[in-house]
Amino acid sequence: MPLQRLGLVAGEASGDLIGASLVRALRGRWPQLQAAGIAGARLQAEGVQAWWPSERLSVFGYVDALKRLPELLWIRRRAGSRWLAERPELFVGIDAPDFNFGLEKRLRAGGIKTVHYVCPSIWAWRPERVDTIRAAADHVLCLFPFEPEILRRAGIAASFVGHPLTELIPAEPPRAVARATLRLAEGVRVLALLPGSRKSEVELIGPAMLQAAAILKGREPALQVLLPMAPGRREQIEALRAQVAPGLELRLLEGQAHDLLAAADCALVASGTATLEAALLQCPQVVAYRVSPANYRRMKGKQLQPWVGLPNILAREFLVPERLQDECQPELLADAAQAWLDDPAASARLRERCRALYDSLQADTATLCCDAIAQTLGR
Repeated sequence: MPLQRLGLVAGEASGDLIGASLVRALRGRWPQLQAAGIAGARLQAEGVQAWWPSERLSVFGYVDALKRLPELLWIRRRAGSRWLAERPELFVGIDAPDFNFGLEKRLRAGGIKTVHYVCPSIWAWRPERVDTIRAAADHVLCLFPFEPEILRRAGIAASFVGHPLTELIPAEPPRAVARATLRLAEGVRVLALLPGSRKSEVELIGPAMLQAAAILKGREPALQVLLPMAPGRREQIEALRAQVAPGLELRLLEGQAHDLLAAADCALVASGTATLEAALLQCPQVVAYRVSPANYRRMKGKQLQPWVGLPNILAREFLVPERLQDECQPELLADAAQAWLDDPAASARLRERCRALYDSLQADTATLCCDAIAQTLGR
């Protein structure tokens, strides 16, 4: 019996991206599939009917989340009631766990099969979420190969389906092409700065990164420093540079983070998905992060392992240095980056390890997603 009707919720750009790939894969197996829900531009281009755009779920920090809470709860109630009336055979919640788990729990209790795509980081912090997942999802599609076993031990069906970044990043980074694309002279050494995409991240992490870059530039005047901006961040970054590193020669890029990471000799990277992108592009990096003292105490109390950066979590060791909170200081960041720049052999060894990480995350995502969903539906 074919899968004909699908409900889904994709939050933010990353969810829209992997959701579009999922819908393409499902339509390859079940061509008559119709899908509707909360969708971004990529999902809508795949023919998904958007009751609300994904952007309606985007929140930035706890203050924004509290302000938007009544609206988000209203959307979730309306969407859930509509699906319970229309009865799709399957609902897929893509990431956005704070929004999707409550919705999935309601739909599952109402007899609709539910799949959650992207396992929350229960292996890093907030292990109590495993009970929420068990109540919400019939099956979890996981991006990392170690996650299904953790979930299965908790009585949750799960499958590793590969990481979507391996579909966007080639196994061998195109360093020469990237440097040509960015018009970087042959032989010049390049430092990449990735302070995060959110305003609060740039505000808290950006000053230390800019000052570290100024230190490194003072040691090596020919060093080129580039920063790929997230949309809407130019004014903030230029103001920060004028304030904390007025003499720093900094080239700002409109996006192009992957090109820059492929081209760079070293990167200072805010903890998050960008650290995995840097690893898959085989760029030596220093992981940096800073949050408010209150948030740091809250997160530190729930941390389950000594690593924060995704490459280190996957490698189960400090593959790349981390400079967090009180250690996220200009001199410490500069010295950690300098160690990579001064040791080509260490950089070469890191690139070999990063290629192994890439291989471990690669899979036939389309087939594995479809098989897992068919199993969940009993088809």
